Amino acid sequence: MQTAKKFGISGGTVLLGKGTIKNSLLEFFSLTNIRKEIVLMVANKKTAFEVLEQLDKKYKFTKPNHGIAFTISVGRVLGARSCKVENEEIIEGKGADESMYHSITVIVEKGNAEDVIDAAVEAGSKGGTIVNARGSGIHETSKVFNMAIEPEKEIVIILSDKQKTDAIVSSIRTKLKIDEPGNGIIYIQDVTKTYGLYEK
Repeated sequence: MQTAKKFGISGGTVLLGKGTIKNSLLEFFSLTNIRKEIVLMVANKKTAFEVLEQLDKKYKFTKPNHGIAFTISVGRVLGARSCKVENEEIIEGKGADESMYHSITVIVEKGNAEDVIDAAVEAGSKGGTIVNARGSGIHETSKVFNMAIEPEKEIVIILSDKQKTDAIVSSIRTKLKIDEPGNGIIYIQDVTKTYGLYEK
């Protein structure tokens, strides 16, 4: 965040997550569930690209296991006075360039994230990042002793080569029976710029 602020980002949100690297040596030492920090920031396209370049210089995302940075398009920003995204940029450019990757986000009941990762890996994914969350939909809340209880959720974020996205989504959808009510949600976003993704 400090580096990003030096180059024009006003602030952001940090989430704690868990990485799911598949590596036989790390599995041998039981080190496959690596703690991750996810930093979400909003900026206009020019600032975002400049900040990504500076972050890559400092954190060397192009080296294995140094992290991943990527941008996705945002249609509109409300409530962030210091982040001015020009209307022309949103309407004309749609905020997105031609991309080679997708961000697949899967929201499931707590305890099902590992099944999502397994299904994705079976279809060609290299893994993903798991974030703990809680549900707050109108059908999510139950009552225990007159107290509202919101169920715990897990969010899985997977970066996918566009050519593999359909297979990965299909595998997750089938394995977790996503089409059945209450089993989860999947959504896909275009990734416009990436650092730290490499094919083996």
